[in-house]
Amino acid sequence: MDSSSRLRPGLVWLMALASGLAVANLYYHQPLLGDIGRTFQASDRAVGLVATVSQVGYALGLLLIVPLGDSLERRRVIVLMTLLVSLALTGVALAPHLPALVLASGLVGVTTVVPQLLVPFAAHLAAPEQRGRVVGQVMSGLLIGILLSRTAAGFVGVRFGWRSMFWFAAGLMLVLAGVLRLTLPHQPASTSWSYPALLRSLVVLVREEPVLRLHSLLGALAFGAFSAFWSTLALHLQALPQHYGARVAGLFGVVGVAGAIAAPLVGRYSDTRGDRRINAFSLGVLFVAFVVLGVAGQWLWGIALGVILLDLGAQANHISNQARVYALRPEARSRLNTVYMATYFVGGSLGAGLGSQAWSHLGWLGVCAVGGLLPLVGLLVLGVAAPPRQVEQPRA
Repeated sequence: MDSSSRLRPGLVWLMALASGLAVANLYYHQPLLGDIGRTFQASDRAVGLVATVSQVGYALGLLLIVPLGDSLERRRVIVLMTLLVSLALTGVALAPHLPALVLASGLVGVTTVVPQLLVPFAAHLAAPEQRGRVVGQVMSGLLIGILLSRTAAGFVGVRFGWRSMFWFAAGLMLVLAGVLRLTLPHQPASTSWSYPALLRSLVVLVREEPVLRLHSLLGALAFGAFSAFWSTLALHLQALPQHYGARVAGLFGVVGVAGAIAAPLVGRYSDTRGDRRINAFSLGVLFVAFVVLGVAGQWLWGIALGVILLDLGAQANHISNQARVYALRPEARSRLNTVYMATYFVGGSLGAGLGSQAWSHLGWLGVCAVGGLLPLVGLLVLGVAAPPRQVEQPRA
């Protein structure tokens, strides 16, 4: 049976749901940073390490684990990693002090690679003319998971305490592992290469694919801006005269879901028009978002408008990048995704770190300056990059 015949619409949406539930593990802590800091009597700078280390851990997981999706049966890897992230989340819930929490958060990052195994899984099953749309659908679930994770954490944290959120997430991952084991089709390995050979091939891909290099950098810059905002939002809201708490910080996740609606639309456009105009448009939207946040960030309506623009720009840029990267080498999609997403989340960790430092030294306007500068650099890179070549088209 042709692989695309097994990609039923229900399966695509299940992958989208699973991606959202899994990636949410990386972001539950963000609206709870103030509560975590009070529990451990830690400074804003010290608590900011939780966000930075979790992103670094995720980048390591992408680099060291996701390539196995090309050499092992992918469903088995997905189920195993879902079980392991459940254990890591339990470690966060039990953490007796901040260093233990930081370590456990890093392990959550390393093991939360299920979405980046599911996206190439779906891309492999999809017919070439539907790949952008399918990737967009799965990514819409992923972005909604990122955004609503903050909403869920805000409400659960206020009512039951921040540790309860991680207990709940650990149990949810156990259930998800069982569902994925029963519903995902068997997908054999696309290569028999050894693990060292897989890792060495990442360097070859980076060297031989300029499209991969370009879009990895664009993704990193955009996600760095995205992370600079979200890693400091809870601190900014607490510093306002009204001293808004975790629940308000979480509600902005609901506002940002509007940006996720763009994912399938961007995917469809990428299927028919593979140019870079989406990237230029999305980076421009990101810059405008931080202008709005800098000018009107003292009011909730200004933050809400900035969040909508921020998530729209980040999502459109991300989907356009992935559609172009997955078209390069069908037999190496997990490794292509490794390079792209590892770069992407290194950008996120740097953005979170720069945002935390800017907050500590310059306040909210410093965060907005960092966030606005990164998409401007992306536009400059896009402007000087070589024009696309035929190699960017799908290969037989």
